[in-house]
Amino acid sequence: MSWITARRRHPAAGFIVVAFVLVLIGTAYAVITSGAASASSPATVNSAQIAEGRNLFVEDCATCHGQYAEGVANQAPSLIGVGAAAVDFQVSTGRMPAAALGAENERKPPRLNPAQTRALAAYIQSLGGGPPIPSAAQVSTAGANLGLGQSLFEANCAACHNFVGAGGALTNGKFAPALVPSTPTQIYEAMLTGPEAMPVFNDLTVTPQEKRDIIAYVTEVRAEPNPGGFSLGRVGPVTEGLVAFLGLLFFMVLAALWITAKHGKAHE
Repeated sequence: MSWITARRRHPAAGFIVVAFVLVLIGTAYAVITSGAASASSPATVNSAQIAEGRNLFVEDCATCHGQYAEGVANQAPSLIGVGAAAVDFQVSTGRMPAAALGAENERKPPRLNPAQTRALAAYIQSLGGGPPIPSAAQVSTAGANLGLGQSLFEANCAACHNFVGAGGALTNGKFAPALVPSTPTQIYEAMLTGPEAMPVFNDLTVTPQEKRDIIAYVTEVRAEPNPGGFSLGRVGPVTEGLVAFLGLLFFMVLAALWITAKHGKAHE
């Protein structure tokens, strides 16, 4: 044991130990991240699909985003590293290709069909990775916790999208769209990528299971019948009561004007 003690007291011993620990940490990190990447990445790369996506990109997207998705200053951002999920969300909801530069992109009928959208997403994914399109199992709401999904939605989403996902106005003329037409995949992709003014809810902020809980709540609440008559955006009885009050007040004003006018004619 004396030789170990002698080497432990060597001036370089501390540096060797630190280097050894750093190598261990780096190796462990590489193993963990490579495992996660392999789990979330597609099993095979379809070169024909990527080539089709490249042709679609040159035809519909390169004018704004550059020939190789590098972005154009003061016009459109780079798409390298945004991932297939961002492309699938933007294109499948009709927000892209954009109708005009600088405008907030509203949902409209998509220009590309699902196969073309997947091809375009595969091409962008091949450029620099990023969040892939979630699988059917990832967006499945089987066994989801509706109560937890409601709590998470109210804490993270209701301030912009309304308590039932009916949408609402934001600052600077922006708005949060209604979630009624959104599919579970599109809702999951929006949380992953944060389109427009929406923040990104990565898997550390909102876990995949919590995302499924939120999706379950959104899809469940929009299917429920409205017990309040006129929905008025389904924002609750306070708004409906206010509209009823203002309508009754307007009717009373008209009645008062009519009675006053009739009394004046009778007096004459």
